[in-house]
Amino acid sequence: MSNIRVENLGKISYKNAWDYQEKLFNDSLRKKHSGESFDDYFLLCEHNHVYTLGKSGEENNLLINSDFLEKINAEFFKTNRGGDITYHGPGQIVGYPIIDLEKYGMGTKEYIYTLEYMIIDVLKEFGISGEISQNNIGVWLGVGTPKERKICAIGVKVSRGITMHGFALNVNTDLSYYNHINPCGFIDKGVTSMQKELGFILDFEEIVKKTIEAFTKSFN
Repeated sequence: MSNIRVENLGKISYKNAWDYQEKLFNDSLRKKHSGESFDDYFLLCEHNHVYTLGKSGEENNLLINSDFLEKINAEFFKTNRGGDITYHGPGQIVGYPIIDLEKYGMGTKEYIYTLEYMIIDVLKEFGISGEISQNNIGVWLGVGTPKERKICAIGVKVSRGITMHGFALNVNTDLSYYNHINPCGFIDKGVTSMQKELGFILDFEEIVKKTIEAFTKSFN
């Protein structure tokens, strides 16, 4: 079992965070291949307004053109993670675990479940009942009702057991930015945030702390 090095990157552009992830990911792959020991990482951050498209995603799920992107001060990136299109922005906790799943005896599916249940545990502390949807990755509220809505998106890449990309939990997120996409390719499901569900602005750093605690507990 390796150490998990937790790094809170604070506010960082999507591109800089992605470059840093790639560096750690490639270092881990190289060391694993050569039999060296290496630490796992859990990066947390907050991004400026950005839309990211997964490798299996449809570009037409971005409903605006480049001029409008500029107008709303947002960027757009095609990425190498799974999943379709999603939004990142201020007031959202983004977590990027770069870990070797073999050390934890996990496959990709179990890893995604572990992330989902970790977020459900965080939400429970604030009186929000997060759920897993059988057919859709991420953490949802009101599953199976007409008000089914996503509060946390998950999209990962796994290569030789090493993970990158991760999850995005809406805390005090400006949800109007989701109006410009079909989130995760859905046109019939909503999105929400902790702020929207509870009716007040939350202490962002407190939830970062709770997320780190839940992650460390899940992967101990």
